[in-house]
Amino acid sequence: MDTLLHFVNLVLHIDKFLGDFIHLYGAWVYAVLFLIVFCETGLVVLPFLPGDSLLFIGGAFAATHEMDLGLLIALLVIAAVTGNTLNYLIGRAIGPAVFNTRIRGLERFLDRAALQKTHDFYTRHGGKTIVLARFIPVVRTFAPFVAGISQMSMRRFQLFNIAGALLWVLLLVLLGYFFGNIPFIRQYLNVIVLVGIGAAVVPVVIGGVWKMLRRNRDAQRGAVRPPNGSPRP
Repeated sequence: MDTLLHFVNLVLHIDKFLGDFIHLYGAWVYAVLFLIVFCETGLVVLPFLPGDSLLFIGGAFAATHEMDLGLLIALLVIAAVTGNTLNYLIGRAIGPAVFNTRIRGLERFLDRAALQKTHDFYTRHGGKTIVLARFIPVVRTFAPFVAGISQMSMRRFQLFNIAGALLWVLLLVLLGYFFGNIPFIRQYLNVIVLVGIGAAVVPVVIGGVWKMLRRNRDAQRGAVRPPNGSPRP
């Protein structure tokens, strides 16, 4: 509960937090931003760290020349790429070991059929999943981990990992650079950040619920068919 409250407070006051840090510690702000983005994308246990809002506010401060735009973009892209790579390597290393365990009692909680389905999904849609997940909080933390577990090839993963990082960082930092200091946006930044997070998460939730309902409906239709597979008269 305390962690959640701290996260909400950090998101709601991200502009004040970053501004105060710049004034107090100067160039060390680049290291802090690098570390936050790296940890959010690289450590599956830290999905609650601010990502989108931090990039946007960083761009806004670059527009006032308190930060260097080129350096900011370069460091954030490197942090995003290396963070995802670490997450992928962790999943690739521990995934098969966990699912091949012979520890009694643990096996019953592991669904190897689900792992195979995940592998098949990433074979078909893994590239666009890695790219689109960049823009969805929490999901972007787990996507590279799952890609590693599903044994997605390193070469293919890195292709979409780098593309997604460039798109994510450039879009949000430049949006902050050009629009972050408009008085209206500055005044209602907290609301805009929360609406943005909701806009990213809600469609994913709705899509998941819709797929679940459709699977249940298909299962019910299959249950009323006779053994020969032909529909009832």
